[in-house]
Amino acid sequence: MSGEAKGTLYLCATPIGNLEDITLRVLRILREVDLIAAEDTRHTRKLLSYYRLSTPLTSYHQHNRGQKGEHLLRLLLSGKQIALVSDAGMPGISDPGADLAAQAIASGIPVVPLPGASAAVTALVVSGLPCATFVFEGFLPATGKNRRSKLVRLAQENRTMIFYESPYRLLETLADLLAIFGNRRIAVARELTKQHEEVVRGTVQELLEYFRGHILRGEFTLVVAGRANDVPDTVCYPEKSPAEIVAFLEASGMDRRQALREAARQCGLPKREIYKVMIREKEGEK
Repeated sequence: MSGEAKGTLYLCATPIGNLEDITLRVLRILREVDLIAAEDTRHTRKLLSYYRLSTPLTSYHQHNRGQKGEHLLRLLLSGKQIALVSDAGMPGISDPGADLAAQAIASGIPVVPLPGASAAVTALVVSGLPCATFVFEGFLPATGKNRRSKLVRLAQENRTMIFYESPYRLLETLADLLAIFGNRRIAVARELTKQHEEVVRGTVQELLEYFRGHILRGEFTLVVAGRANDVPDTVCYPEKSPAEIVAFLEASGMDRRQALREAARQCGLPKREIYKVMIREKEGEK
């Protein structure tokens, strides 16, 4: 695989769970390249051991991407062939592989994608939700205010939306989805292609109640229906008054006018009625 002035960077999709979900082409490239750059060498070593591959490994991850990225570029420019892999799925999707690919392209280095498993697409096609158009949003912000602000900006999105989420934040995210998006259809996929694979479908409120009763483990992919143009979202701010809804939306980054408009949409009332109710609530507190 040598002879060219510059090497090639191969973006290799790896299994998201089941080790059999890898292509013959990826296996061949992993065997032939000079070096494999892996997000977690311990994780990738298990894959290589399973297929009896002995190609040298080096780490390339979020915390060393600056210095290690420069090193890998020098190797590529010297003619070395490098395969880039993430822990699972396609490198560049919610990991720093996108940086190395962009740097290689800017340096005139050939970049070759080797397609394969993807948690986002796998969850989408099994969700039962529309697949013709969709948007992938990756991981939502970890902090509540930033997460809610992001969801507010997505509330009018008509396409099916795909998110990744940690088990530690799943319940908070579902609660924020219910409050901001309404009680839409959703599918939550857990541990896709693994032994304990689970796909739960229903409304946001149904799934929030379901997961409140379970121990949360594994990796989660959320597929959420887009907002229908002709069907208003279900009113869904449970046990919240109009004033509390407006305060919630303002805390998510909206100004007062935007918050009033969104609260009116969610409650199915004119904006002026929301304002009047807020005034009555405020006067009642005195």
